Amino acid sequence: MTWWSAIPALAPPQGAQQGSAFGSIFMMLLIVGVFYFLVFMPARRRQKKHQELIDALKTGDRVVTNGGIFGTVTAVEEHKIQLRIAPEVKIDVAKSAVAGLAE
Repeated sequence: MTWWSAIPALAPPQGAQQGSAFGSIFMMLLIVGVFYFLVFMPARRRQKKHQELIDALKTGDRVVTNGGIFGTVTAVEEHKIQLRIAPEVKIDVAKSAVAGLAE
């Protein structure tokens, strides 16, 4: 049974040969291709841009974390950064917790 046989006006007459396997494979590849371009490519681009932002962090940058904490970067290490969130208050945060630069 093919997708067009569900619609009586598009169904081939009885006894007519059904579509080839090539047509079905082509439709599946087309759907996968469209899905890739609409979902995976933008997500990969966003992830790459975020990784570049994290790699470029330096002392003095104002950032916001995924938890909503705003702070100023005071130290950068391999996997964590130190944020000053108030005058005399510093916290260590994983680099991956940085959502972006604060305005």
